[in-house]
Amino acid sequence: MIAFVSGPVAALAPDTAVVEVGGIGMAVQCTPATLATLRIGQPARLATSLVVREDSLTLYGFADDDERQTFELLQTASGVGPRLAQAMLAVHSPDALRRAFASSDEKALTAVPGIGKKGAQKLLLELKDRLGEPVASGGSQAGIGTPVSAGWRDQLHAALVGLGYATREADEAVAAVTPQAEAALAEGAQPQVGQLLRAALQTLNRAR
Repeated sequence: MIAFVSGPVAALAPDTAVVEVGGIGMAVQCTPATLATLRIGQPARLATSLVVREDSLTLYGFADDDERQTFELLQTASGVGPRLAQAMLAVHSPDALRRAFASSDEKALTAVPGIGKKGAQKLLLELKDRLGEPVASGGSQAGIGTPVSAGWRDQLHAALVGLGYATREADEAVAAVTPQAEAALAEGAQPQVGQLLRAALQTLNRAR
């Protein structure tokens, strides 16, 4: 198993980073919040999980070991594959997921694309005791919340499209959370991709 990759970032795409390791470019699937921390040409270290299928080998990358372990634990539930597990981590941080399962918060789970009410109930039954207790003391439930220094609209739009939403839906969701991002900028803070993504997904769920 490849536990982590470390090296300069060679390329970035909406859902993938290419990290140069020993002269080889390793393509790593990452959440939008993790990608937002990376810069082309800068060194990076990503915890990784290798998913082996009959026709593919896919490397998933994470900001830290906690994210990777949560990603792997989520897949112990029936019906949860790597794409859905990654989508859950795109919307919620590991601690936010632990809080959601500890408090049987269906709404937090249905905010993830691909999880409906029945699916959330099933996941709560299967995973409630597997993820453990929240680690942070009273932190925000807004997700990873990585600062985005520029182009937050493009980043958020690409994240929504990567999660399976149509371009029109992504456009509407970005427009809906623009006041939130602009308010942060007006206060001298940077918009945070994790918080914006969660707010955008809530907007999309209400529109269904």
